[in-house]
Amino acid sequence: MAKRNPHLAKLQSGYLFPEINRRKKEFLAAHPQAKLISLGIGDTTQPIAPPIIKGIVQAVKRLGKRDTYTGYGDEQGITELRERIASVLYHGRVKGEEVFVSDGAKPDTGRLQMLFGSDTVMAVQDPSYPVYVDSSVMMGQTGPLSSKTSQFKGIAYLPCTPDNGFFPSLGNAKDAGVIFFCSPNNPTGAVATREQLKALVDFAKENRSIIIFDAAYSQFIRDENLPRSIYEIPGAKEVALEVSSFSKSIGFTGVRLGWTVVPNELCFDDGTPVRKDWNRIMTTVFNGASSIAQYGGIAALEREGMKEMERTVSYYMENASIIRQALRKLGYTVFGGDNAPYLWVQTKGMTSWDAFSFLLQKAHVITTPGSGFGPSGEGFLRFSAFGHREDVLEAVKRLEKIL
Repeated sequence: MAKRNPHLAKLQSGYLFPEINRRKKEFLAAHPQAKLISLGIGDTTQPIAPPIIKGIVQAVKRLGKRDTYTGYGDEQGITELRERIASVLYHGRVKGEEVFVSDGAKPDTGRLQMLFGSDTVMAVQDPSYPVYVDSSVMMGQTGPLSSKTSQFKGIAYLPCTPDNGFFPSLGNAKDAGVIFFCSPNNPTGAVATREQLKALVDFAKENRSIIIFDAAYSQFIRDENLPRSIYEIPGAKEVALEVSSFSKSIGFTGVRLGWTVVPNELCFDDGTPVRKDWNRIMTTVFNGASSIAQYGGIAALEREGMKEMERTVSYYMENASIIRQALRKLGYTVFGGDNAPYLWVQTKGMTSWDAFSFLLQKAHVITTPGSGFGPSGEGFLRFSAFGHREDVLEAVKRLEKIL
């Protein structure tokens, strides 16, 4: 008989977003006439810009002709796209050969777990994107879940709270071989300063750890003094790889296109280049991102595409500003929303799920309970700025009536 992966059984509760969707369906079954507005899950709503669509359409047309048809491509990605990512987004700080194109930052995060043995201790910001913890558990890098703390043995939780400015005490990661770090952070919206990232890099060097830096929201940083990449920090290429994505900046959540940068300088404890093993993993379990999506990415990194990317990002950041101002006028403490598309809002004494239910029932507005992102997320809600402007304005009106 085939046996179940015992580590999946450790994930006692459902993944956060499917649970939200279950409660949404339950609510609509009881209130079929209700018009729900989602300020919860971070799915984009603005259409893909014409210059980028043009690149996608041209790629599709090439597949319809015998002399231009292509099948399998390099698993690492189209060379032109890899080089453009390196030059346009990283300003030459990394090489094209160090960029591995994929179907998104989330799948890459799961695949990255294959790089490390089951005895590796993972450190994660708390709260953090659930995939970091859940994928670690699935790979067997943890012990059982503690019912008292909602924490897994074998994962070092790094509390990020208003008290520490959402930058954790790195001493808690002294036993960690791998440190997950996200900036701009999902869910808190916090962005690490240059000094904070230098401290993180210095710690990783001293501790002989590898940083998995999630920069999926880097294009949303408005403050030019804040770093968009870990590679803006000297020495980071020796201790960090970086995951990023086109999902939110150009609306590719359904198209699926991302990348991971693995520097040549980054090595395991025994001196083996991490890039060598990552290349083996990608060529073994992945056949490469869709060529159609990749040509869309190439178009996005041309001059007109970059202009459209900025327009899309600015639209969502204006949404964030509207939500932030409204909630602050209502007396709520709000973090984020200035350099990230997420707002982290204290719930005034309610639990996260109670606050979620209250807004769902009374305002028909969907948010995301902070506790779903980790123990330190209790007492917070995450609001997402990824919505149509008219829906954001309507949601604000509803909140003003009940809060």
